[in-house]
Amino acid sequence: MFNNRIKVRDLLSTDETEQEVIVMGWVRTFRNNQFIALNDGSTNNNIQVVVELGLLDEATLKRITTGASLKVTGKVVASLGKGQRVEVKASSVEILGDCDADKFPLQPKKHSLEFLREIAHLRFRTNTFGSIFRIRHSLAFATHKFFNDKGFIYLHTPIITASDAEGAGEMFKVTTLPFDAPPRNEDGSINYKEDFFGKGTNLTVSGQLEGELGAMAFSEIYTFGPTFRAENSNTTRHLAEFWMIEPEMAFYDIEDNMNLAEEFIRYLIQYAIDNNREDIEFLDQRLTEEEKQKPQNERSELGLFEKLEFVINNKFERITYTDAIDILLESPFYKKKKFKYDVKWGIDLQSEHERYLVEKHFKKPVIVTGYPKDIKSFYMRLNEDGKTVAAMDILAPGIGEIVGGSQREERLEKLEQRMREMHVPIDEMSYYLDTRRFGTVPHAGFGLGFERMVQFVTGMTNIRDVIPFARTPKNCEF
Repeated sequence: MFNNRIKVRDLLSTDETEQEVIVMGWVRTFRNNQFIALNDGSTNNNIQVVVELGLLDEATLKRITTGASLKVTGKVVASLGKGQRVEVKASSVEILGDCDADKFPLQPKKHSLEFLREIAHLRFRTNTFGSIFRIRHSLAFATHKFFNDKGFIYLHTPIITASDAEGAGEMFKVTTLPFDAPPRNEDGSINYKEDFFGKGTNLTVSGQLEGELGAMAFSEIYTFGPTFRAENSNTTRHLAEFWMIEPEMAFYDIEDNMNLAEEFIRYLIQYAIDNNREDIEFLDQRLTEEEKQKPQNERSELGLFEKLEFVINNKFERITYTDAIDILLESPFYKKKKFKYDVKWGIDLQSEHERYLVEKHFKKPVIVTGYPKDIKSFYMRLNEDGKTVAAMDILAPGIGEIVGGSQREERLEKLEQRMREMHVPIDEMSYYLDTRRFGTVPHAGFGLGFERMVQFVTGMTNIRDVIPFARTPKNCEF
């Protein structure tokens, strides 16, 4: 029976010595044919297993290599070594799985993140990725706890859909038709009537539209699932498959929406600090070492822990889009032509603009509201000026936009007008318009890119390092 083992994390926190335990894990190091550093993924710290000389034969000792898996039975004793209270004095060591030391790519040395991406199926066994994915788990659990405690309903929205919620058109098609010779109509277009669903379908880019339908019955719902964008962006900020958290709330306006999003971000960070302090401290130290390699003017002013606590302890700055443009136009960066992209009213803010506002000007998270209607989606509520919409983006240090949301347009006539202006097919969206026909209410919602949140809390600069198996252009490994 295997489930009578004790986890390394629990073993390291015990003060109870002389107890018999079974511990299992993978060998990190084996020194002097006597000292095994064993790790099971529950913590970055290893438990030291002491093997008395003569306990194991020569053949078994040779099989205890880095990466091999062991079952150790022994007694917990006080440790004489530094950095740990207890160790295990082995009475028996069983090798569960051998590991060829010459072929095992994770040797006890520092590996580059680029190399570890190539062996993503093994990188979980490193300290860096152990910390990242334990934190990712905590943030996912905290998401459900936050919304559950507030009485939200968790709604599973479809992954296969016929609608394009964002109007971006960069979607992965879903079909059972043959790629080489799909059936065609007389005008040459593809005849989807013979397809599985009888119409053109794709992987979802957002669960928002379906989420709104739920909010019109339950008042407050949230979705948390995978979304897909066929955007050919080979950057450190984009993935083709990523996870989104999308709450939708009836009887909320734009200010309620901002308040909830800010509270949610603070809650997630606090939960990670409370439950993953050891992992954040490790990543903080790693980031500090990384920063030392950069020129002085490119180094972050705050360490990882300082940055997280700074966000918790300071209210987010709230400005309008118009204010943001004015700040950028008056900035030394703009005047010295340091921005790659132009700045003028009506542009979609680029990452460099967002990061300037957050990191250089305000030096804290910023919520920008009142974007021009022409650069935002059809479902956002038109403001009284007729030029802007009740949209809000939350910008975070290091990564730019982390949350995008809005008060939704609840007025049927204005929504239909916007749909016509943006060439959104009204007939196909009749189900969506029903929520405005039958008991419409003011409502709002936002989307938080989960991987960007994990990036923020872990301090990782490449989004591919915070998802187990990254899906990016020309890459679908594992």
